[in-house]
Amino acid sequence: MSDSFDGAGVGDDGLWTDESDWDISEFTELGDEGSAVAVPVVAIVGRPNVGKSSLVNRILGRREAVVEDIPGVTRDRVSYDASWAGRRFMVQDTGGWEPDAKGMAQSVARQAEVAMKTADAIVLVVDATVGATTTDEAVAKVLRRSKTPVLLAANKVDDERIESEAAALWSLGLGEPYSVSAAHGRGTGDLLDKILEALPETPRETTLTGGPRRVALVGKPNVGKSSLMNKLTGEDRAVVDNVAGTTVDPVDELVELGGKIWNFVDTAGLRKKVQQSSGHEFYASLRTRSAIEAAEVSVLLIDASEPITEQDQRVLTMIIDAGRALVIAFNKWDLVDEDRRMQLEKEVDRDLSRVPWARKVNISAHTGRAVQRLVPALETSLASWDKRVSTGQLNTWLKAVIAETPPPMRGGRLPRVLFATQAATRPPTFVFFTTGFLEAGYRRFLERKLREEFNFDGSPVKVNVRVREKRERKK
Repeated sequence: MSDSFDGAGVGDDGLWTDESDWDISEFTELGDEGSAVAVPVVAIVGRPNVGKSSLVNRILGRREAVVEDIPGVTRDRVSYDASWAGRRFMVQDTGGWEPDAKGMAQSVARQAEVAMKTADAIVLVVDATVGATTTDEAVAKVLRRSKTPVLLAANKVDDERIESEAAALWSLGLGEPYSVSAAHGRGTGDLLDKILEALPETPRETTLTGGPRRVALVGKPNVGKSSLMNKLTGEDRAVVDNVAGTTVDPVDELVELGGKIWNFVDTAGLRKKVQQSSGHEFYASLRTRSAIEAAEVSVLLIDASEPITEQDQRVLTMIIDAGRALVIAFNKWDLVDEDRRMQLEKEVDRDLSRVPWARKVNISAHTGRAVQRLVPALETSLASWDKRVSTGQLNTWLKAVIAETPPPMRGGRLPRVLFATQAATRPPTFVFFTTGFLEAGYRRFLERKLREEFNFDGSPVKVNVRVREKRERKK
């Protein structure tokens, strides 16, 4: 085998002279994210079901915020990156604000109030077809005392016949009502022009886009994702309730942990299969999938006090398919006794056998137990996800491995591995160039040996095989 690794991988017949004979164009690596940029924030507020999320989607030019024709779908304040006329800004969608709200509605209203206090401009959305309600008047009263620029959007003005109803909203004392139709796009361009005029050149708070590593908190409903988000931020950033499915939209927040800034994204719990979901649950599941794909590392929360479920397995499959680094956090560890601990060890060996490489941490989002241990697990997983092994180092290792354990015979012939290269990172992707097919078991063997030698803890590793027949000698 030794001559197979001479130079750039010359075979015994001397026909392959360098690696350029092989096509590895499909393994192009993506570039790094751009540097962090400070941008202003626009908060979209109003009572429930006036079309705030629809207006957010219209501003973004794509369907991001979850929309359904029932009140209370949006519950957290959710930030989206937007741009208009060449200027970037963040749009914060909020839950419906109601005075004297109780229970979950009170938590939703509190998030809207935080958005109003921290934004650089506020857009109050009112349903022009209904007119100013007592709730609208209560919100307007609060906003009139604010030093932040406020714009009044009279929504659902689908045609000129409703313009007179929009004009009646002057009574709210917030200046000119801008007639828009979030459903059809009517008037939204003029509103965006006014928003840009109201935004300051320097944001009130430093809101960063890009830069910090993105971490998705994922798991089944009511496993403690929002509680962990609140514990990490030190504030009630996400709405928490005992009702499963409280979070609908992904909620992201910059968090300082271990001396670094991280971008944590709280996601909706996946209640059932996407194909079987309906209404806002269906769109929430799509947002969760998008959040995983947009993240660099996923923290899969599993309720340690209960048996591992099919829902946990489905979320794990989504993370594996996305090729993201992985940390498994066994939450509610404060509820685990000795018997449950022994049972959990058996479940991990049986149900999580697909990801023996994942970093595992036992935490309690409720008490804060061991939450800081997430930091080294995240750092290790991301370092593995970013890791690159030089071609020379890789082939020196490969030569020794194959000399000790050659690939199995296939069709009476011994396939030869000529050389290997790392084609990409994020996740690490390796290509082995051979003269014959390598069995799946041997590819798994190579992956395991790769992990042992180069320490890819916390990251998936992809192994691809490229088979090339020898070119016929020219006569």
